[in-house]
Amino acid sequence: MRTILNVIWLVFAGIWLALGYALAGVICCILIITIPFGIASFRIAAYALWPFGRTVERDPDAGVFSLLGNIIWCVVAGIWLAIGHVVTSIPLFISIIGIPMGIANLKLIPVSLLPLGARIVDNDQGRTGT
Repeated sequence: MRTILNVIWLVFAGIWLALGYALAGVICCILIITIPFGIASFRIAAYALWPFGRTVERDPDAGVFSLLGNIIWCVVAGIWLAIGHVVTSIPLFISIIGIPMGIANLKLIPVSLLPLGARIVDNDQGRTGT
C-alpha cells in the first residue's frame, strides 16, 4: 500500500514539492554560510519525493544553533515552502483517493518550517534511533 501511495504522490505532488526544496537547496548552497540549510533542504526534498513509510523525528540534543537556524530558515524559505504544501494539498483533498496524500502534505509543513534538528527515519525504525 505504501508503494502505491508513494507512486501516486510522486505524480501529483512529490515532483513539484521536491523541485521546490531542491531549488531552495541550490540557492542556499550558493552562499557558504547557508550550506547547512541547503543540506537540510535536499534531505527534505528526498522525503517529499517518497514520504509514505517514513516519519520525522526531532533531535532532543539539537541546541540553540538549530533554533536560530530554524528562525532564519522560516523567514527566508520555510514560509514559502509551507504555502506550497497548503496549495498542493487543496486539490488533493478534492478526490477521495487524494485525501491521504493531502494529509501527508500537511504533515510535511512542520519540517518545512523547522528543518534543522529533524531526522527523517523509516517507520520501522521508530524512535529507537537505530
